[in-house]
Amino acid sequence: MSAVTLPEAIQNILDTYSQPDAVFTALLPVLGEVLQCDRCFLYLRNPQTRLGQVPYCWRRNQDIPEIIDPDCKPEPESLSEEDPLFAAALRTDPSIYVEDVETASPEVVNREFERKEFGHQALIHSHLVWNGQLWGILQPCVFGSKRVWSAFDRAVVTQVEGKIALLAVAYVKAANF
Repeated sequence: MSAVTLPEAIQNILDTYSQPDAVFTALLPVLGEVLQCDRCFLYLRNPQTRLGQVPYCWRRNQDIPEIIDPDCKPEPESLSEEDPLFAAALRTDPSIYVEDVETASPEVVNREFERKEFGHQALIHSHLVWNGQLWGILQPCVFGSKRVWSAFDRAVVTQVEGKIALLAVAYVKAANF
C-alpha cells in the first residue's frame, strides 16, 4: 500500500512546513480535495489526561456542519462504550474505513451516535498513534451518499497518518492539555 507516492500537493505541505499548526492548517483542505470528501477534521487528545479538542476542520462548503471546538474538554467516560469507532482508536486498532454508516455493522459503528454527533454517511476514522497511544483522530468524511474507499484513498491516509502522528503529539504537548 505504501508504494503509492503521496500526491504532490500533500508532499509539498509536509516538505514546506514543520510546525504542527502550519501543517494541519494547510493539510486538511488539500487532503479533503485529494480524497474528494465533504469535510475533514482533526481531533487531538492527550492520552494521559484524556482531554481533547477539535482545533481544525475543513468543509467543502458552508452547508456542511462545522465541528471545530477549540476548547479542551474531558472525554466523556462513556465514550468508548457509546462509540465503537472511538473504542477501536483507543485500542490503537488500524484505521477504519466506513463505506456507509447506515449499513455498517453495529460492532463497528453506532449508527445513532454517528447521525447525532456527526451527520456523515461515509468516513475514514484515521488513528494517529505514537508509542502505542492514541494522540488524535483524522476524519475525512462524505455526506449524503455512501463511499467506497479506494486503494489510493487508503494508501494516502496510511502515509499521512505516519507523517503527522508525531506532529499531533507535539501539538498536544505544546498546548499542554
